[in-house]
Amino acid sequence: MSENITLTVNGEPREVEQGTTGTDLFGGDKAVLVMRIDGELRDLFREIPDGASVEPVTAQDPEGLAVLRHSAAHVLAQAVQQINPSAKLGIGPPVTDGFYYDFDVAEAFTPDDLKKLEKAMQRIVNEGQTFNRRVITDAEGLEELAHEPYKCELIGLKGNAANAAEGAEAEVGGGELTIYDNVRRDGTVAWGDLCRGPHVPSTKVLGNAFKLMRSAAAYWRGSEKNPQLQRIYGTAWPTKDELKAYLERLAEAEKRDHRKLGAELDLFSFPENIGPGLPVFHPKGGIIKREMEDYVRRRHIEEGFSYVGTPHIAKEDLFYTSGHLPYYADGMFPPLDVDGQNYRLKAMNCPMHNEIFRSRGRSYRELPLRFFEFGTVYRDEKSGVLSGLTRVRMITQDDSHSYVTPEQAPGEIKHLLDFILGLLRDFGMNDFYLELSTRDVDGDKKDKFIGTDEQWDIATKVLSDVALESGLELVPDPGGAAFYGPKISVQARDAIGRTWQMSTIQYDFNQPARFGLEYQAADGSRQQPVMVHSAKFGSIERFLGVLVEHYAGAFPAWLAPVQVLAVPVAEEYYDYLQDVAMKLREAGVRVEVDMSDDRFPKKIRNASKSKAPFILIAGEEDRDNGAVSFRFRDGSQKNGVPVADAIAEITRVITERQNTDPTAG
Repeated sequence: MSENITLTVNGEPREVEQGTTGTDLFGGDKAVLVMRIDGELRDLFREIPDGASVEPVTAQDPEGLAVLRHSAAHVLAQAVQQINPSAKLGIGPPVTDGFYYDFDVAEAFTPDDLKKLEKAMQRIVNEGQTFNRRVITDAEGLEELAHEPYKCELIGLKGNAANAAEGAEAEVGGGELTIYDNVRRDGTVAWGDLCRGPHVPSTKVLGNAFKLMRSAAAYWRGSEKNPQLQRIYGTAWPTKDELKAYLERLAEAEKRDHRKLGAELDLFSFPENIGPGLPVFHPKGGIIKREMEDYVRRRHIEEGFSYVGTPHIAKEDLFYTSGHLPYYADGMFPPLDVDGQNYRLKAMNCPMHNEIFRSRGRSYRELPLRFFEFGTVYRDEKSGVLSGLTRVRMITQDDSHSYVTPEQAPGEIKHLLDFILGLLRDFGMNDFYLELSTRDVDGDKKDKFIGTDEQWDIATKVLSDVALESGLELVPDPGGAAFYGPKISVQARDAIGRTWQMSTIQYDFNQPARFGLEYQAADGSRQQPVMVHSAKFGSIERFLGVLVEHYAGAFPAWLAPVQVLAVPVAEEYYDYLQDVAMKLREAGVRVEVDMSDDRFPKKIRNASKSKAPFILIAGEEDRDNGAVSFRFRDGSQKNGVPVADAIAEITRVITERQNTDPTAG
């Protein structure tokens, strides 16, 4: 007779037979993929120990969705080795929105290969194979997987998976070594892989809600010294509808890609002769950039900041004083030898602002003292991570540093957060949450941080309190702080729901001490200020790239490089529209007249592609009546508008700085 054991299931005590598995508890609910036992994910087929706390995990849980995707990666690897038995296995972890698996194959995968693999995966899914877990010793693993050199290498790295490769933890972990076999309904083993698990109960769970997206080259363990493998990326979702919605989001994101639109709208480019990650802004892109700069310069002055300017290069010693060398050496360009002295392109503005602060004595009466500049900094980003304007090597920051007393710090941080949120709203971004980045006390990054526990505790509490008072969602980011202090990051969602890290506020107790910054307090003593870093756009380049995608290139009228495009019905109306354009320019409106040799229908098509907020059309009737016709972005039209009324309407929309599309309809 079986003995009973006591479990806590979903917070409620329950008595069950010894040997009870997750399948016994949750098998009736097909949505449950794995279970969480005392905080650890486990397969449903595993027995539950006495006294355990057990919770079901579904694909609606991020951990459950990751398990679903990891199982899809295993099905992909099985399909690859079915079709190409000589393929050698690398790693196959879940990643954001999907999964990948690396393979050593003689020839790169083609799009046709991916279609064949999808069909093979669907056959495996339809078979309803189950996952069986086997615990093995290192010696057994090396013998069984002798034909898989990369798996054997991972076994040798067991216990130090963090140094193995991204995703290696999913393969070997740091505890028991396990192999998961895919088992057919007749009990025969179809395929197996080294993996720590867990997995979904059956391949049937994957249904038809997966897709292989693309393939690319990837170095084993991320090192160029290692063999180059072929990586297949895929995606998997709980339902076919969710997969369809994801693919539709991807298609919309592709249409909005700022690199594509930047070329189509003649905004910016990355000339090969200048170098990767170094953009040049064309006249139209320059207009948007100037509008952004003019706006944020004015707003900083309104918020009590003083505009300063600093060089692009400085002696290397400056960055040792600030602490960025060696903590940030990998992000900086190598030194330049100038007359036997090492100089560096600046990767941050704060050390130079500190020099401005200490250029003379300071009094508590001056605090908060706020410095701001458009400081272009240079980051030695690796070529593989460069991505249009959103990841560049030349970063123009609307960078500010506030020097405050410790008592003033909470108020200054609230002031900065309100400033930032107002700025984002002015540019049409209204959906955001906050992320609080703190130090990693126990992890492998703990040596990255400097300062005492007390300093970190005070700084973190100040930022946390202000963030919570804002009423916005606050997400923790342990280990994500700068080496000198914690930070708040504003995460903004764009028009199609994607999240972008935008502005930051950082509390710095380190640099004031390193630079010996002081102010005279009310009692005559010398005190050290707190330094608060903040970048409102983050960087102008990145923010501009985000705005291109947020608006899909159809900027609001106040920000559009060409606010009015005038299109004559025929050549005889050129002079009339030129006169209208002159009046618009006198009113401060950016206007162009299409005087090309194209026929009128083509001019209208080109005008639509230009994404100009206002298209003005004039023919004989308009000219005779001193009027124009409006054509809007949605294709609607308003005819016979007197020129004076048209100019008033256009200038009103521009002046009101509306960020929706007020010109439609």
